[in-house]
Amino acid sequence: MAKGDDRAGPRGERHGDSPGDGARRANPALTSRAAILAVVMCAIALSLAYPVREYIAQRQEISDLQHKEAVARKQVEELSLRKQRLGDKSYIEREATRRLHYCRPGVKCYIVLDGSGGNGQQAKKGGKTSKPPWYETLWRSVEAADRPR
Repeated sequence: MAKGDDRAGPRGERHGDSPGDGARRANPALTSRAAILAVVMCAIALSLAYPVREYIAQRQEISDLQHKEAVARKQVEELSLRKQRLGDKSYIEREATRRLHYCRPGVKCYIVLDGSGGNGQQAKKGGKTSKPPWYETLWRSVEAADRPR
């Protein structure tokens, strides 16, 4: 093998292997490797889309459930406090006196009216007469219909 017969290039390739002896082939814009890579990337993206969406939905559901749990815990605390108050005899007596107007035996209880002799609604409205009850209005209309014109 003579020194001139050695046709290997610096990277170990031979110069005579390509068509056109030394002229380089132009690379196409989209090679098969790039196309395969794009298809694989699309497949990965599509396969991850549904689990990511489900993950986000589950996180939202967890957040909603945590909020409901906090509300329920607050309600349980309020109810346990109310249960504790209802266990107190003096609280029950105060509520029976205030709400139901019960009196203990031997104690004189008074109910103070506003002086109008009514239920107090007229005095609260500044003395204006309120609308009559529905049955009075109905009876008046029946009487008016009975009168000849």
